[in-house]
Amino acid sequence: MFYQQVLAQQPKDKNKIYSLHEPDVYVIAKGKDHKQYEYGNKVLNRLNQRHKHHVGVASHDKNIHDSKTLTVAISHANSNRNKPIKQAVCDRGYVGAKVVLGANIILPKKALKRDNRYQRDKKRKLCKRRAAIEPIIGHLKSDFRLSRNLLKGQVGDEINVLMAACAWNLKKWLVIATIFLFWQKLGLFFVKYLRFFAVLDKKQFC
Repeated sequence: MFYQQVLAQQPKDKNKIYSLHEPDVYVIAKGKDHKQYEYGNKVLNRLNQRHKHHVGVASHDKNIHDSKTLTVAISHANSNRNKPIKQAVCDRGYVGAKVVLGANIILPKKALKRDNRYQRDKKRKLCKRRAAIEPIIGHLKSDFRLSRNLLKGQVGDEINVLMAACAWNLKKWLVIATIFLFWQKLGLFFVKYLRFFAVLDKKQFC
């Protein structure tokens, strides 16, 4: 029975139950001083390199190694793109994966001897751009309700992360649209301003 399993589990047992209303919750070791462990589900975010829009997300019901989660994430991202992903920049937690679904996995590591200066600088810039995803994850947790899921079950976890990614993309697009409309109104203002002075100059000559 479920309650007997909860009462009989020991501190060092595997596959323990951490939540009565969400038995699928598992513990994730973060290795940080201020927060060593997190409880929930592992979520993967795939963002494009230039504009930092979400192109793919994935939620996993089992606590597996990060390198084994790339297949689901890249396949979901490829389904939302016209062209398949050729390279993916990841952190050091994805050690072990080199090529996944035709995409080369780039990890921050010591430069190879066969790489020339251009290749080393290119990899360094890509890894620096990858670091920009960390504050985005923080915003998703604090501002887009990714840190606390109120939906039930594994399907609820997938819906929650998908809606958080959609909200992030909509916010980015609204900012771009607002900037475009601002410059458009500013251009119309200057056109009216120039026409007004052109009319005044004609009246003076008359």
